[in-house]
Amino acid sequence: MSPVRVALQVLFALCVLTGFIWMGQGSGHFPYPASSFMIDQTPWIFYGAALAAVGIFGLFRLRRR
Repeated sequence: MSPVRVALQVLFALCVLTGFIWMGQGSGHFPYPASSFMIDQTPWIFYGAALAAVGIFGLFRLRRR
């Protein structure tokens, strides 16, 4: 497996993880850190879902090749 492919897999996996964290903070289910401006802010749920979708799409795309 090429180093570029491994780097892309790590990048897309981090996108999925970050997206889920943003969704958790936006919905108030993951209020960490307590002083975060993202807690209970609905737009961050959508931003997180979009980022997670990009990551999932990228991972599936890498698997197909």
